[in-house]
Amino acid sequence: MRIGVLGTGSMADALATHWARAGHRVTVGGRDAAAAERLARRIGGGAQPAGLRAAAAFGEVVLAALPFGAGEEVVRELRAELDGTVLVDCSNPVGPGFRLLTEGGPSAARRLAAAAPGAEVVKAFNLCHEDVWRMRPPVFDGRPLAVPLCGDDPAALARVSELVRGTGCRPLAGGGLERAGLLEATAALFIGLWVGEGADAQAIAPPLAYATGDPVRPAGPVSPGDGAADGR
Repeated sequence: MRIGVLGTGSMADALATHWARAGHRVTVGGRDAAAAERLARRIGGGAQPAGLRAAAAFGEVVLAALPFGAGEEVVRELRAELDGTVLVDCSNPVGPGFRLLTEGGPSAARRLAAAAPGAEVVKAFNLCHEDVWRMRPPVFDGRPLAVPLCGDDPAALARVSELVRGTGCRPLAGGGLERAGLLEATAALFIGLWVGEGADAQAIAPPLAYATGDPVRPAGPVSPGDGAADGR
C-alpha cells in the first residue's frame, strides 16, 4: 500500500515505522525538508522524504499526523491531492485543563472531512501516547491493543484495519464518522485521568461479561447492598 504521511512528529514516526516494516511504501511530507529527510531515514524500509503536497499525492492512504487546527488548514490546502484517498485522523483536540476544544462543534475528524470533501476520513490511533505505538507490538497481559475506528466508507475502513493489524493491534468498529467526536471525548477523559489524576483509566470499565449486567446471580443469602433486598 502507498502511504503518505503529513507531519514529521512523534506520531508520524511511531506509526509509519510499523507500516514501513510491514512492507508498505511510505512517503513522509513536511514543511521542513530537513525534518522530513531525517524522519524518512529513521523510519527506514525505503521511506522517502517529500513536501506535504507530494506526500498527499503519493498516498492511497494518508495519515494526518498534525496538531488540531493546523491539520484542518493543511488538509484544506491539499484537498485536490487528497481527492479519492483515505485520510486517517489521529489528532486529539484537547486543550488546557484537559478540555475538549471542539465541544459544541464538529469533531476534529469531521472538520478534516469538510476541508477535503473528496477524501474518506477515518478516525483512528488517537487513544494512545506515541510511545505505545512504538511497541513491537502493543500487547498487554497477552492481549493485543484494540484500536477503535470511526468512518463511513467500508473500503476505507478495510484499508485502515489492515494498517491497524500492521502495528500488531486489533481493529474495532466504532461506528460512522459522526461518532468520531466520542473517540475524541474519550481521549480527553482518559488523558485527564491518566495525567491529571494518576488514575488507571482502564479500571473504569467492567469485564465484557458484566457490561450489560451481572450474567450470573450469586448463590447464597442476599447481602444488604444487593438490589433484590430493597426491591430493585
